[in-house]
Amino acid sequence: MKRSRSSTAWLNEHVNDAFVQRAKAEGYRSRASYKLMEIDAKDDLIRSGDTIVDLGAAPGGWSQVAARRLQGSGRVIALDLLEMAPMRGVTFLQGDFRDQDILHALEELLAGDRPGLVLSDMSPNISGIPVCDQARVMHLAELGLDFARSWLQPNGAFLVKIFQGHGFNEFLHAMRQTFKTVASRKPDASRDRSPEVYLLGKVLKT
Repeated sequence: MKRSRSSTAWLNEHVNDAFVQRAKAEGYRSRASYKLMEIDAKDDLIRSGDTIVDLGAAPGGWSQVAARRLQGSGRVIALDLLEMAPMRGVTFLQGDFRDQDILHALEELLAGDRPGLVLSDMSPNISGIPVCDQARVMHLAELGLDFARSWLQPNGAFLVKIFQGHGFNEFLHAMRQTFKTVASRKPDASRDRSPEVYLLGKVLKT
């Protein structure tokens, strides 16, 4: 089947992307690794000894950064609907985070251990229908926030990707009700034309 002009343009942009090339050269699984590196450098999220939960982990760019920076002191639990190749220092659970059985399996892996950091880079399959896609993104973000509320250490942090659009202000309000500080981050590796933005909540309100 012949590629559309838009898909060919995306492929060319991806191949020529400086962060894609850098990831290949430096042995990272995806360009997304540099998003977490930049945010962690600014906000000091990855702390020695912590348990880190990575939701929407595949292909493993964020888990890879987290595991390398923990240097064996702590652990990373990664979850995704898609397969992810094994990685040292990372326990991977494959399944749909929206599925209650998968949530229970994740909780069993934690075994009562409260994470210091919950990462959520979850994205739905994009349908091309903006209203539907935005609703799905917000739903995944809300599930991630619910999990963070229930499981984070009191001084923990939650970093979540969302798209600016319908529901953004409501979600931002929910974040501010949950955390003492909330900040937005747009790392350099996030394409300018992308509506994605990362919200960072730190220290749970009691």
